[in-house]
Amino acid sequence: MKQLLNKLILVSLLILIIFSCKKVPKTTSLFNGQDLTGWHVDVPAMDNNDTVQSPFIIREGKLVSLGTPGGHLITNAEYQNYRLEVEYRFAGEPGNCGLLVHASTPRALYQMFPKSLEVQMMHENAGDFWCIVEDIEVENMETRRGPKEEWGITEGKLRRIKNLTDDSENPLGEWNTMVVECFENSIYAWVNGDLVNNGFNCTVEKGQIAVQAEGSEVEFRKIELTPIIQLSE
Repeated sequence: MKQLLNKLILVSLLILIIFSCKKVPKTTSLFNGQDLTGWHVDVPAMDNNDTVQSPFIIREGKLVSLGTPGGHLITNAEYQNYRLEVEYRFAGEPGNCGLLVHASTPRALYQMFPKSLEVQMMHENAGDFWCIVEDIEVENMETRRGPKEEWGITEGKLRRIKNLTDDSENPLGEWNTMVVECFENSIYAWVNGDLVNNGFNCTVEKGQIAVQAEGSEVEFRKIELTPIIQLSE
């Protein structure tokens, strides 16, 4: 009996050691609720005018995009293979905003938007993909993007890929949860638990993350990132 008990203890210890050695993804907040540590502002209107105020502020522990002047709040670090969870709401009149993934070259489009893939937050269009000098494919591409001969990733081209559902947002004033998973060359997006878009063969697999100031005031109370670890690791 004693030998059996010792064996059970040994097996339990081995199991504990095995599980403790496995990599466990750690979720980190990209926003500390106090300041913009880890981010930088890119707003063209601020280049040569010291009186222009940044559209990105901290208010009552929330990150706020005031909407104007137009520009982006961009992480200093690059990320690859991750799950990004964002909680946001339109603080006033509904309008436009977006979450950019795999961002790189600044002001690559319209001398404003960094090279990236945008997951749209615009009211009643949350989950659209916008190609910003990068590209991605989806199922039913011509139905959701338009005539193939007009597709493109630069000015004047069809860059919008419509989402799968337009009724996933909560009523105005309520908080929405957007989850974006980027793994290798695929991107999945959910809004309040609904799969709103998924793409593959993205032309980029890593980069910075950015939040837009694009006309409307938007509050963010959570921006959390969790690495996606491959099973083979």
